[in-house]
Amino acid sequence: MNRSLLPANLTLWLRRLLAAIFLGGQVLIHVISRPIHRRNTIEQMAAVGPQSLIISLVTALFVAMVFTIQVAREFINFGATSAIGGILALTLSRELAPVLTAVVIAGRVGSSFAAEIGTMRVTEQIDALQMLKSDPVDYLVIPRVIACALMLPLLNVLSFITGMMGGLLVTTTLYGISSSVFITSARNFLTIWDLASSLIKAVVFGILIAVVGSSWGLTTTGGAKGVGQSTTTAVVTSLLAIFVTNFFMSWLMFQGTGSAFIGK
Repeated sequence: MNRSLLPANLTLWLRRLLAAIFLGGQVLIHVISRPIHRRNTIEQMAAVGPQSLIISLVTALFVAMVFTIQVAREFINFGATSAIGGILALTLSRELAPVLTAVVIAGRVGSSFAAEIGTMRVTEQIDALQMLKSDPVDYLVIPRVIACALMLPLLNVLSFITGMMGGLLVTTTLYGISSSVFITSARNFLTIWDLASSLIKAVVFGILIAVVGSSWGLTTTGGAKGVGQSTTTAVVTSLLAIFVTNFFMSWLMFQGTGSAFIGK
């Protein structure tokens, strides 16, 4: 039975993935050519940003503290104490902060997008919007895309700052490294491009989460059971899209043999 269901499930997932890609193109065209629903956008910004702040900061804090523990003990043994702050700053800005923030938002916000819009689909509220000549893409999807694209970079910056504070706390209290050494190391290693790449990744991840969550909601069928399945699949697809996209963006942004260590 499982073998016979697998191809059908895979086919359905590929169809919904194509629908999400098509929806992304619609969003791009509509943002350029049509007015934006400001009230809906502000409401979604509040849902994505302030309501996700605490969990994003707590995640960044403890992940950065654990990373610092693992790095510090090895670097101290090699006599590279002055590089600990810089390594943490590079890791947080380039990878940990944008990816972890995106994962948190995908689990919390992306799932809610799929569930909310999916419920509207199975209860025929989407059909009612169309009868009232309101485009669901303009009214439901674009505000969510804009909210994620704007709020995720902000959460990313706050997560980076929180993670650096956690790393500083660990190095000063557990390893006796002065705060000036840690901060100087981070300042020497970090560049404007590292921070810019972090923001670019956050914007892209935010758009992916909103488009996938909204698309899976719009293509929901099968009543309450279908809503649950759409919610779960939307989160899994968002995470997969984040990790795959992160690989290609990192390769494009940081390919080559250059090193942050040179000249530091």
